[in-house]
Amino acid sequence: MTDKKTKISKFMLRMAEKISGTAHSLHEEEAASFLTAILSAKRIYVAGAGRSGFVAKAFGMRLMHLGFDSYVVGETITPALSLNDTLVAFSGSGETNSVVDICETAKDLGAKICLVTASPESRLSRIADCVVNLGDTTPHYKKAPTGFEMRQITGQYRSVMSAFAPLGTLFETAALIFSDAVVSALIEAQDSDMDEIRTRLTNLE
Repeated sequence: MTDKKTKISKFMLRMAEKISGTAHSLHEEEAASFLTAILSAKRIYVAGAGRSGFVAKAFGMRLMHLGFDSYVVGETITPALSLNDTLVAFSGSGETNSVVDICETAKDLGAKICLVTASPESRLSRIADCVVNLGDTTPHYKKAPTGFEMRQITGQYRSVMSAFAPLGTLFETAALIFSDAVVSALIEAQDSDMDEIRTRLTNLE
């Protein structure tokens, strides 16, 4: 049991080192553009597929806590998108067909597109107005078939790859940490009142 615990802690430390490297290589201009887009948005919509979708939802929830009008694409209560709104997409590959379709539609409707990705040369990167590159933290996206849907069908999301941070794990972790760092920057930029933020936390659970 001790050996297993030691191995898990080593994996954690290796992942932390990788994420630290991603933070050090982050382009401040990209991060600043992302922050400006959030601050200037009329409303903010978030989108992503699979685990990246969970990161998107977590970011949308935190934006709501800060007082932004934020919505998750695909939810039944999400209102129509319009001019001056901003769509934030999370996609490691930048090729997920469902997310590409959403971004193309949003672009046609006059929204601004912000992308958090590990693939700055992808289809989504070419659509986006603002791209934050978190780096190709694993070779997963270079080897895997194009598109989240195709990777699911072909079994690329099963545990058949390297044990260390497989299946895009490092991108998703980095994206979550990046989005939480953005939240901290927004709190600082708006001089947010933490007591007011707490009033927006759910009280039905």
